[in-house]
Amino acid sequence: MRIAILSTNPELYSTKRLVRAVEERGHEAVVIDHLRCQMMIEGGKPDVLYKGRPLENIDAIVPRIGASATDYGCAVVRQFEMMKVFTTARSQAITRSRNKLRSLQVLSKAGVGLPKTVFAKHPKDVDPLIALVGGPPVVIKLLEGTQGMGVVLAESAKAAKSTIEAFYGLKANVLIQEYIAEAKGADIRAFVVGNRVVAAMKRQGKEGEFRSNLHRGGSGQTVLLTPDEEWTAVHAAKSLGLRVAGVDMLQSNRGPLVLEVNSSPGLEGVEKATKIDIAAQIVEYIEEKIPTDEVDTVGV
Repeated sequence: MRIAILSTNPELYSTKRLVRAVEERGHEAVVIDHLRCQMMIEGGKPDVLYKGRPLENIDAIVPRIGASATDYGCAVVRQFEMMKVFTTARSQAITRSRNKLRSLQVLSKAGVGLPKTVFAKHPKDVDPLIALVGGPPVVIKLLEGTQGMGVVLAESAKAAKSTIEAFYGLKANVLIQEYIAEAKGADIRAFVVGNRVVAAMKRQGKEGEFRSNLHRGGSGQTVLLTPDEEWTAVHAAKSLGLRVAGVDMLQSNRGPLVLEVNSSPGLEGVEKATKIDIAAQIVEYIEEKIPTDEVDTVGV
């Protein structure tokens, strides 16, 4: 098979690991910068051009679409879908997962555990919103934030009001979310491939930091999930339509609560923490599913 990894940087850890896994299993790997692709649209013959030439004989793609390139990257993925090329992440699923509000709405409908979250369009009085999520303290999130950026912990009602009003003053859309104190600055990243969790790690924020992202200095170690946590991770990914996903969860007194589902999860942190070859698991999944392009997702 000829498998394309859609990535703007061939030197990234995740990209290199996927290339190696594809080649080790006897396939041809090509790295395609999706931002340099052009889409040729005409009746009955969609094409993707790369450096001026049609991309031919691509059997599968593994999208590694950054948040800043979601719209164009998803358009490229959609074009491959029109060409009936197998993808580990469908364009609609990527778009859905990148919109924090939309993804939470989908997960709520699917019965997945979530922190209490409220969204409103620039209300004059934020006190009732803070009360709805049981605060303070409360977590305030920009809809567009990634890797822990645009996330603020407000420990008092005054701090929460000031932060929310400041974001609203900048015309930013924010979510106000319940703070789960018992999580103690830690969360779980479960890596889902198809219908199962292939690896999981517990991430602990550095001292004085409530965000556990590895990009913000957090540490990770392998963890064994409970059946409830495993079900939650798989169901969250499937509800959003993702075949490969990183599901971030908090351990709370009322069970696992999903924070976010990542459609392009990085491999480095979780592979190094768990010593599991996740890249190979993704390639094996492609080998298994590509003959029929069987969909492991539920409709939304």
